[in-house]
Amino acid sequence: MTFLIMPRLHRICAFLEQFAPPPLAAAWDNVGLLIGDRVREVRKVMACLTITPETAAEAIDQHADLVVTHHPLPFQAVKQITTDTVRGRMLWELIGGRIAVYSPHTAFDSARQGINQRLAEGLHLRGISPLIPHPEGLGEGRWGWLEDPLTLSELGRRLKQFLRIERLQAVGEPDQAVRTIAVACGAAGEFLSAAQANGCDAMVIGEARFHTCLEAEALGIGLLLPGHFASERFAVECLADVLREKFPTLEIWTSRREHDPLRWE
Repeated sequence: MTFLIMPRLHRICAFLEQFAPPPLAAAWDNVGLLIGDRVREVRKVMACLTITPETAAEAIDQHADLVVTHHPLPFQAVKQITTDTVRGRMLWELIGGRIAVYSPHTAFDSARQGINQRLAEGLHLRGISPLIPHPEGLGEGRWGWLEDPLTLSELGRRLKQFLRIERLQAVGEPDQAVRTIAVACGAAGEFLSAAQANGCDAMVIGEARFHTCLEAEALGIGLLLPGHFASERFAVECLADVLREKFPTLEIWTSRREHDPLRWE
């Protein structure tokens, strides 16, 4: 009889910390192992973009030992864990199910093979570099250039094909020429000034506030907005693949119940 040796939680955490080093995370973030016992064995891992009542229930129903979630839970300091709130109920149920939670969040955004790098490569950018470099290396966001310029509309089609989505929002004239492109996943309007400083013609971000869109229009920088969910969920699936390759004895899946809460009428 063959017995599989299952990794303990600390081994998976060590790999995730190597893959998306916590020092890359934003100062305001909460990354790393957020719930769990580092010496427990792990057999089942669910990856998701966000822990919601649906994804928490899935992890419990499927007897997951670990949830790797892009968005942290908890994110801010918690003074009480009770079922009086949605957040408290999810934490209570996950802890009751002895399910660990790890979040790489903004460290994964900025990692060498993280979300922004994958977005830039998916758009076929060349000379990819951090949009906001860090003194210790790497940095936030990415920017690069296209071998041949495209129109903003053509770049939008390329983005939709890469993310496997049907629609996105855009700021700027559809036929304006773009060659130098910035990318930043999620809610990343604050990167607009860095895109301008690097001479970018267009920027791909998950979502942006109304006044950020107006500012981009005034600067002549095209924006493509596929949505927060679409700009990050694809990379969670990639991370699950990375974990499967590293830990082949584990059962690893990406949440099947997770969905974008926004929809087109």
